[in-house]
Amino acid sequence: METIPARRGKAAHVKRGQSIRIVNTHGAQVVDTWAFTAGMLTEFMSMEHTRATLTSLRPKVGDGLYTNRRRKILTMTEDTSHGDHDTLIAACDSERYILLGVKEYHDNCTDNLFAAMQSLGLTPPECPSPLNLFMNIPWTADGRLSFDPPTTKPGDHVTLRAELDCIVAMSACPQDILPINGRTGTTTEAHYEILD
Repeated sequence: METIPARRGKAAHVKRGQSIRIVNTHGAQVVDTWAFTAGMLTEFMSMEHTRATLTSLRPKVGDGLYTNRRRKILTMTEDTSHGDHDTLIAACDSERYILLGVKEYHDNCTDNLFAAMQSLGLTPPECPSPLNLFMNIPWTADGRLSFDPPTTKPGDHVTLRAELDCIVAMSACPQDILPINGRTGTTTEAHYEILD
């Protein structure tokens, strides 16, 4: 089992047919998740293309996750949580924290993505909108969204099977102003493992 350190990112090569299991170790940690096609980083998992294909705001077990070229890159094969995952909210970045009133540098998922990919010698062309695993963003009939605490418990996990050779990047989200990582504002590590 590999560690995604608190407030940091990790990336891993996942071959077609392998799976990656992402574990919410302490039960209240959002994990921003991206997937890039190996050998062509300009093709990546796209939330807007996935929503259009699934006609759903949340993927569930059995659903594919699709690239910006409308190819299936991952399939969700297991989910022990309540299924509260977000496909709407962009990864946090320095500008987001400025808007939230932070004056100095704040760890963020966008920088974590680039650092994680660079640790493999790769540079993504952009920061795509992530699949925010374990992030609870309810919506109302009139279209309003809210940033709510997670509904997960320690050890909840999601397993994603690779349908293409890809690089999966993950960030243990450092958001400690809004309650998406729990009301205490404490961010923690998460874990992952590659399954053959």
